[in-house]
Amino acid sequence: MAKVIASSVRKGNVLEIDDKLYVVITAQNIHPGKGTPVTQVDMRRISDGTKVSERWRTTEQVERAHVEESEYDFLYEDGEGYHFMEPNTYEQIAVQDDVIGDAKVFLRDGLRVYLKTFQGAAIAIDLPQKVTVEVEETEPVVKGQTASSSYKPSMCTGGIRVMVPPHIGVGTRIVVNTEDNTYVERAKD
Repeated sequence: MAKVIASSVRKGNVLEIDDKLYVVITAQNIHPGKGTPVTQVDMRRISDGTKVSERWRTTEQVERAHVEESEYDFLYEDGEGYHFMEPNTYEQIAVQDDVIGDAKVFLRDGLRVYLKTFQGAAIAIDLPQKVTVEVEETEPVVKGQTASSSYKPSMCTGGIRVMVPPHIGVGTRIVVNTEDNTYVERAKD
């Protein structure tokens, strides 16, 4: 365990509060015009999945737990959860749905992710910053329409909704930013 100031807490960190472990879902530093700056943190209790909100002065000390972070490859999903394999040892781990959360739409066979584990149990997942997906549904390409500021909605592999430029059609492979589901570029493969 290590004491850190509240303003340095980030998404995915594991905190220990009153002998219970919490994984940080969101962390935001708020600097009001008047008064003391605070850090607003939404967390999930690892033991039972309960969501908790906490607010600290940015200079307050909080306990950060030491967690292992390793690369894993996604294999498949079944009734037991999401299965990942450590690429060097071939050791497999099953991760529960509440740990994966919104990241499930990006999981593809063989996708390399970082899993944070504490005492052998997965507690958080970090996706790569960008993933390549295929456009499955969108409005048809209009001839003569050049790339402008008007984006159109599209549905991609896994049910990912992305706003794409007008020249992107069905079947096109695109690169998507996993943090905010935004179009980055046309895939180069």
